[in-house]
Amino acid sequence: MSNIALIIAGGAGNRMHQDIPKQFLTVNERPVIVYTLEAFERHPDIDAIAVVCIEGWEHILWAYAKQFNISKLEYVVPGGLNGQDSIRNGVMELEKHYDSDDLVLIHDAIRPMVSAEIISDNIRVAREHGNAITVIPCAEAMMQTEDGVVSTGTYPRDNLKRTQTPQAFRLGDICDLHRKALERGITNSVASCTLMIEMGKQVYFSAGSEKNVKLTTVEDIDIFKALLVAKRSDWLKG
Repeated sequence: MSNIALIIAGGAGNRMHQDIPKQFLTVNERPVIVYTLEAFERHPDIDAIAVVCIEGWEHILWAYAKQFNISKLEYVVPGGLNGQDSIRNGVMELEKHYDSDDLVLIHDAIRPMVSAEIISDNIRVAREHGNAITVIPCAEAMMQTEDGVVSTGTYPRDNLKRTQTPQAFRLGDICDLHRKALERGITNSVASCTLMIEMGKQVYFSAGSEKNVKLTTVEDIDIFKALLVAKRSDWLKG
């Protein structure tokens, strides 16, 4: 059975206030998406990589793959109107080339610090249960609010998980889920895990990390740079 990484790079990244999509921003002479691709390229259990790419950047992506030796990149698929649309484009393309029991690991292009351990645990849980959602504990106190201004209640944090990616599924299952969601008029679920819940399914957890940051704002880029420095320091010590 194959394990395919599906990297979602279809967004424009307006919250970063940059002229180019955030997944193509250069950090330390490397585009963000290259760090992400390299994590899956290096993992021995990943057999192939596909990317859902924002329109107009496909040729640049292929050029980066050649420049940085991303040999597992097999498919580049057009992005959609939103995240759910982009993911559906990606999994439907993979369905043409792979078996229904193969695993697809859906991952944000703007989570470049995903570790081999996270990828391995995601595969392990998905092989055992049919799906796997990367999560981390909720460490903060959670306040309930109706208006975003004032709170009169709390929510027990032990009952909450913060989701990350990758989120892994059997290819046949996630394709069927997207087809049924369209039939029910569900077109803009914020993530694969929320789509699963909206469709009445249950999801299983695999282990994430606080370091598996999503680069959404300029501040996140600063955190990413700091993590790269720490990673390099650990490598030099080793």
